[in-house]
Amino acid sequence: MITTLLEPFQFPFMVDAMIVGIAVGAVCSVLSCYLVLKGWSLMGDAISHAVLPGIVIAYAIGLPLAVGAFASGLFCAVATGYIKANSRVKEDTVMGVVFTGLFAFGLVIFTKVRSDLHLDHILFGNILGLAPGDLRDTLIVAGLTLGVILVLRRDLLLYCFDSGHARTIGLSTAFLHYLLLSFLAVTIVVSLKAVGIILVIAMLVTPGCIAYLLTDRFNSMLLIAAASAMGSSFFGVYLSFFINASTGACIVLLQAAVFLTALVFAPNHGLWASRRQRRLVSTGTPAEGRGAA
Repeated sequence: MITTLLEPFQFPFMVDAMIVGIAVGAVCSVLSCYLVLKGWSLMGDAISHAVLPGIVIAYAIGLPLAVGAFASGLFCAVATGYIKANSRVKEDTVMGVVFTGLFAFGLVIFTKVRSDLHLDHILFGNILGLAPGDLRDTLIVAGLTLGVILVLRRDLLLYCFDSGHARTIGLSTAFLHYLLLSFLAVTIVVSLKAVGIILVIAMLVTPGCIAYLLTDRFNSMLLIAAASAMGSSFFGVYLSFFINASTGACIVLLQAAVFLTALVFAPNHGLWASRRQRRLVSTGTPAEGRGAA
């Protein structure tokens, strides 16, 4: 029994996948907290889709794929901000137009460029087939990104929570704005090899939502989000070995299960807690009415 349970750890590719999954989960979860507070969940969706043309173009001209993905994702974010600032169209609408246009452009040039790239690996990731050096590169980039975010966490928190107050006390909100966008683009590039373009959206949104339901303190929110994402990544890789299913999908499904659990059972903001509070209010109202009378 124990031998069977420990079997995944006998394969180096499984151990590498678990390490990469934990690293990606850590950086995505921390950034997820800021995206949830800022209301930028759709921005993560937009940039994750917009990296496709950058990947294909980088492959065609011989540049590292990460460079092309980062440039394309950052272009999507900047273009969205520029159009929003110079038109009457709302930001969510602009994002929908920009990222779908870039994603469609990427699909068109993907079919026209001869390459060894597999679209399934770009869309859904290939965490079990990491090339030599991918583990090292992912850990370095994820570690640096996570470190900078944590160092600047107070400034970023104030910008996300109240950008007007941040500007009043002398913080450069424009710098923080584009810094957060750059972190988002880098995080998506780091996550591509693990879970792909589509599933990275869940990695950037779900951990922050889970923590937002469970706590009202931001430091606790960071810890809860990281624990849920890293745990889901580890057990998602582990579970996929036994059920022979898509590893990225298993990771995201476990995160979704944790979210549903938090949604129902969160002590202060869960569905049961809200129902109990409404019941107390409804039963207390008549008593208050009789006392006033």
